[in-house]
Amino acid sequence: MYLRKICFYLFFIIALSIKMTSKGSIFYKQKRMMTKEKEFYIYKFRTMIMNAEKKTGPVWANKNDARVTLVGKFLRKFWLDELPQFINVIRGEMSIVGPRPERREFVEKLERIIPYYYLRHTVKPGITGWAQINYPYGASVEDAVHKLEYDLYYIKNMSPLLDTQIFLKTIGVMFFGQGAR
Repeated sequence: MYLRKICFYLFFIIALSIKMTSKGSIFYKQKRMMTKEKEFYIYKFRTMIMNAEKKTGPVWANKNDARVTLVGKFLRKFWLDELPQFINVIRGEMSIVGPRPERREFVEKLERIIPYYYLRHTVKPGITGWAQINYPYGASVEDAVHKLEYDLYYIKNMSPLLDTQIFLKTIGVMFFGQGAR
């Protein structure tokens, strides 16, 4: 009961902050790839300006992305923008720990360039993962190669103990705003 109240107030404060500081919706949904390369909609709190890719089409986000709002910077630093993804977990589209789900446009490009990239899609994607806590935002093919190395390590060594380590480190990052993200 107490946790529900905390979550309610946290979501309310985040939603109000987004609405008061930028135009557009509170939530953001985007198609991503999951196991066996099926698509699903991922849900997040909106951290970028509305129609951020209208002129450019799909582009990778980077650490100092000019499209990110002031509130969005705060939400990203503490991973609070990811909280609505628990809806995806409940729906069975994601797990808490696993490789980050990527957009089809990037997956198709990366699979042509990077050997074994498709192996990321043999397990459920996660809200957090080994690559997320050990490597910063990926904004290039080279970054995707490094993140894939972490993802393949995770897939090869999946265990409740590793998941617990990743989850605990993620909680630490959320509370202290430090880490690879």
